[in-house]
Amino acid sequence: MKFKKKGDFTVFIGALFILISLVTLTACESKVKETKESENFPVMTPLITDATINQEYVAEIQAMQNVELRSRVKGYLDKIEVDEGQLVKAGQVLFCISKNEYQEALTKANAELISALASVKTAELDVENTQTLVDKNVVSKTELSIAQAKLEALKAQVDEASADKAAAQLNLSYATIKAPFEGIVNRLPFKVGSLIDEGTLLTTISDDKQMYAYFNVSENDYLNLLKDNEQIKSKEATLILANNQPYPYAGMIETVDGEIDKSTGNISFRARFQNPNLLLLHGGTGKIVLTKTIKNAIVIPQKSTFDVQDKTYIYLVDKDNIVQLRNIKVLCRLNDSYIINSGITGSDRFIYEGIQLVKVGDKIIPSQIKQDLMAEQESKDTLTIINKIEKPAFR
Repeated sequence: MKFKKKGDFTVFIGALFILISLVTLTACESKVKETKESENFPVMTPLITDATINQEYVAEIQAMQNVELRSRVKGYLDKIEVDEGQLVKAGQVLFCISKNEYQEALTKANAELISALASVKTAELDVENTQTLVDKNVVSKTELSIAQAKLEALKAQVDEASADKAAAQLNLSYATIKAPFEGIVNRLPFKVGSLIDEGTLLTTISDDKQMYAYFNVSENDYLNLLKDNEQIKSKEATLILANNQPYPYAGMIETVDGEIDKSTGNISFRARFQNPNLLLLHGGTGKIVLTKTIKNAIVIPQKSTFDVQDKTYIYLVDKDNIVQLRNIKVLCRLNDSYIINSGITGSDRFIYEGIQLVKVGDKIIPSQIKQDLMAEQESKDTLTIINKIEKPAFR
């Protein structure tokens, strides 16, 4: 072939290059399409099962009774009758504060009362004598009125002296501090010989036979609990200890606050637990587990899904083995699976593995995976929703 001009040759070469490129691209696309259609991908249908979900909430453990024992009088600490951590009975003596000052005050108050009573007796005799003289017109009735007024004043002094004596007896009794109920004595910050002021904290005592666990539930979870179980109170609760071991005794939800915390959007719950072995201690922490059963839950593996921003997607395979994209709504996350709220049915097929190798519109060769493997895995794992709830505001 001859070219009249050099430019004609250049145009010919360019056209030839484009033609070769198109042929090559078409061949590659055909090869890719052929490869994709000939590639096997494992597919399966969702697992339909009754799922038991354990919802966990951070909890703080408190004794049913935990009170501060403070001194009500001032003095030196003479005796400490107990030790830290000791179990004491109601009315048992715990501390003795020096009593000499209060014993003397009681003796003085008693003497003043005796004196006041004697004065009243003398005044009563004066009233009787004056009354006799008035009857004989020896003295005027004014003298009788004066004697009677003096008697009333002395009776008032008796009342005052009686009150002083009672106060002195009370102060003397305050020098002996007794246990208000059966419980465990906690830290003893003072030793024998310490000078104690009125109001000084001597120790705290806890009744740990039964314990309270306070925990916060979000408003959404609270409404779901009402939906599933109208009677939230008396619902069974499980306690997980700080070492992640389950507490051997089940508890019951007793109270639910009547308002939502505006700052957190949570509602405070209280559960009661028996503590016969005194394993639980006041101030301890743990996790409350509430069990919820979902009938005919749609469960799929988490690895079969992917997220784009705040949405979750899964690749479905239609009847012609064409890959389709589907947006799904996740009800809750399990260990390695999702319980689906909407977006997929029990008969839909989805790609189990290799989702990064396909795209929408690809035609694949499906390899059906049995659900037995997934069901076995789910039966071994605890289906737990981790609720990220803030630490509760405790009473």
